[in-house]
Amino acid sequence: MGKQLWKPGNMLYPLPVVMVSLADRDDRSNIITLAWVGTVCTNPPMVSISVRPERYSYPILKETGEFVINLTTKELAFATDYCGVKSGRDVDKFKEMGLTPIPASEVKAPMIKESPVNIECKVRQILPLGSHDMFLADVVAVHADEKYMDEKHKFHLEQAEPIIYSHGSYFGCGELLGTFGYSVKKR
Repeated sequence: MGKQLWKPGNMLYPLPVVMVSLADRDDRSNIITLAWVGTVCTNPPMVSISVRPERYSYPILKETGEFVINLTTKELAFATDYCGVKSGRDVDKFKEMGLTPIPASEVKAPMIKESPVNIECKVRQILPLGSHDMFLADVVAVHADEKYMDEKHKFHLEQAEPIIYSHGSYFGCGELLGTFGYSVKKR
């Protein structure tokens, strides 16, 4: 068997899929699901998220310069998908998905209580790149759920059953959890 030559494209899969929470200047919160997320630097700790300018959350991110990356789990898979396919223009995603917004320590954006890890971020730079703009951000605080800590204070994220995204599908521990849009399909 040979290999097919394809046109250039993003084939770096699987990816972590996260829910990014944010709040506008009037404290209206929203959640956007993203897979274009990554580690940029260890010291200082930095991450990046890439967002299309037409997304509802884009002007909020640009105006406030603050957000929280909330890691996702098997238990949060349905909400993760829903928050990626529904717009905050139309629905309150926290309310619709029964997610609990809790105050962050360093940013005004809320954290998602049900997430095992919440990463508070402040935008350092916005890079227009084409279809997406990349928000380079400093990590200003990290919160880890104590229920995944052992007696030696070691954190066990694997116990939360984190999920990943690959070519339109969500996976957790090798088990297919759904496909893009399954949370809004008619049953």
